Amino acid sequence: MAQAVRAEGKKVNSSINVTPMVDVMLVLLIIFMVITPMLNNKVNVDLPKADAAIVMEDANKEDAITVAVTRDGKTFLGANQVQIDDLGPKISALLENKGATDAKEVFLRADVRANYGKVMDTIDGVRAAGVSQLGLLTERTGQ
Repeated sequence: MAQAVRAEGKKVNSSINVTPMVDVMLVLLIIFMVITPMLNNKVNVDLPKADAAIVMEDANKEDAITVAVTRDGKTFLGANQVQIDDLGPKISALLENKGATDAKEVFLRADVRANYGKVMDTIDGVRAAGVSQLGLLTERTGQ
């Protein structure tokens, strides 16, 4: 008779409620979509297009030294704006921190509409730091 006294309202619910998990996943997706563009520490410039562009894998490395010249003539070392007079000493300091085993290589990203004189002044500042390799970054045109 003990089995007949079973309460019908206490049945076990075996279905899984996935709504909270979906809510959390959507919030994470939105957070990553907002933060991902901010992780890019490069200055936005329109690179010139070249047919015979050579792929430079070292430019994408985390510790690559990148100098950018924007169309309005501002010079950036990484994501920080610098004066052209301060560019050489700052690059020298970064190269010393990298170590002597690595090649002294710096990459230049100049806007296609940047003043040619500003780009040449930036190149002179980079060369003053004792850089042995200067890579001029471009975009490859569709072939």
